[in-house]
Amino acid sequence: MRKTKTKVSHNLSLSTIIQGFWRLDKWNMPASELARFMNECIERGITTFDTAEIYAGSQCETLMGEAFRADPSIRSRIELVTKTGIFKQPTADGSFGYYDTSYDRIIQSCRESLKRLNSAVIDLYLIHRSDPCLDVWATSRALLDLKAQGLVREVGVSNFEPFKLIALNQAAAGALVTNQIEWSPVCFEHFDSGMMDLLGVEKIHPMIWSPLAGGRLFTADDPACVKARNKITEIAGRHHVEPAVIVYAWILSHPAGAMPIVGSSKPERLDYAVQALDVKLERYEWYEIYAASGQQKIK
Repeated sequence: MRKTKTKVSHNLSLSTIIQGFWRLDKWNMPASELARFMNECIERGITTFDTAEIYAGSQCETLMGEAFRADPSIRSRIELVTKTGIFKQPTADGSFGYYDTSYDRIIQSCRESLKRLNSAVIDLYLIHRSDPCLDVWATSRALLDLKAQGLVREVGVSNFEPFKLIALNQAAAGALVTNQIEWSPVCFEHFDSGMMDLLGVEKIHPMIWSPLAGGRLFTADDPACVKARNKITEIAGRHHVEPAVIVYAWILSHPAGAMPIVGSSKPERLDYAVQALDVKLERYEWYEIYAASGQQKIK
């Protein structure tokens, strides 16, 4: 298996395959077992770990911090990514979700995440969602102050649309190093919006969440998934690999230099992503997958 890194700035490189911990609270792993899994990721060259303060109400960050305590050697061998900006307000009938990307909230959130993660620094700190009340000057000042204080190494965003990315990046003097976005053979939002083109112009490498459409790509019976799955399976047969390998290879072969996030706790699923580093799709095969679901047209 080939191990690769993607340079996102002069100061930071991420593993080209990233491990996500969105559903970590459902894995039911004690700290020692989670630490063992983290070491298995590192052995495969997957050294970038992604989480967020909102995941399981901050529990995922806490669980990762406990694993870092169980094996203190892990933290120095990985790149840690977390996010801020999404919150829930308890209400009489449950909770209400909202955004807060104000200066004070970002500073507070970062310090709280560092404590939960048992870390002195966050390698990459992201604004989690595009806030309708985003004040680009206040938000950028918070991100740059965190960098100046040595609490974060680099900053970026997640799920931003093109104009919001341009605005915040301009206010932050070009400091944003990634946009973590959704992309799969049945999700093309960021192709249609022009985001993929913008990332290419700005030389910003995207992180890709839900590359297998949250597993729906291989389990759902809706027409888009079925058509995409059939084509991917056909191409996998040509290359003598599992269909999931082809999906990762498809994302990796795009010139944007995308870094797919694997969300599984099963080592064999990690291997599919790593194997994709050595699969070279033909140009026409890339477009076969692009058009397979019927959502995109080749004109």
